[in-house]
Amino acid sequence: MRVGPADDALRLDPEALVEAIVRDRAAGRRPFLVVASAGTINAGMVDPLGAVADVADREGLWLHVDAAYGGFFQLTGRGRAALQGIERADTITLDPHKGLFLPYGTGCLLARDGETLRAAHEVAAHYLPGVSDGLPDFSAYGPELTRDFRGLRIWLPLHLHGSDAFRDALDEKLDLAQHLYEQLDAVPELEAPWRPDLSLVAFRPRGATDAECLRLLDHIHDSERVWLSSAPIRGRVFLRVCILSHRSRSSRVEELVAIIRDAAASR
Repeated sequence: MRVGPADDALRLDPEALVEAIVRDRAAGRRPFLVVASAGTINAGMVDPLGAVADVADREGLWLHVDAAYGGFFQLTGRGRAALQGIERADTITLDPHKGLFLPYGTGCLLARDGETLRAAHEVAAHYLPGVSDGLPDFSAYGPELTRDFRGLRIWLPLHLHGSDAFRDALDEKLDLAQHLYEQLDAVPELEAPWRPDLSLVAFRPRGATDAECLRLLDHIHDSERVWLSSAPIRGRVFLRVCILSHRSRSSRVEELVAIIRDAAASR
């Protein structure tokens, strides 16, 4: 496995990807898969999916896109712009329990070629019934033989509320993240190096050590009003705010800004 180098914006560098492929082939290896991200865990960045798809097509590689967090922003205009090229993937990971605000356990894999997916997972046994005419055998398309009715958790909310309700909610999260970034970027004691691609904002106290950064996180949590997390980015600890709850509204973000600003000023 190779971890592809990222550029200054924390996105996968397509030119470096090509160089890695050339090096591996020269060493007698056979690259076959490239994994791009549609919303990284630590900073929420979207890789240049179109450019990565160009490399995958040219080099004969399977392209998988990890869109577990960010994929459903495709419902919005800004999300479609950020995720341009995702439609060229061979497989895509999606988590409706994140981007559609639904109960945990509704993650899924989308595959362009259903027959390839089936060939990877289908097994036969004497105790299994034959396949019904006209109906897919869902156990042939994944590792589970038995499963609960997870699809109902997606179908019912969409049936009751329509897709516009989810699109509007996701647009609101994009707005809130942009507003949060602008507010934190204006605080002298803080640095927020990367404007969010989607709804995740990373920041840290300016000129601080990692230990001081984590103490700021503890101070923020002392309010007992909000909960943030931390993540390492390029060798430094950052605090991260991921706005992806249907209950996250502008009033809560304003409260969060005030708590962070006060904690940073008293550091």
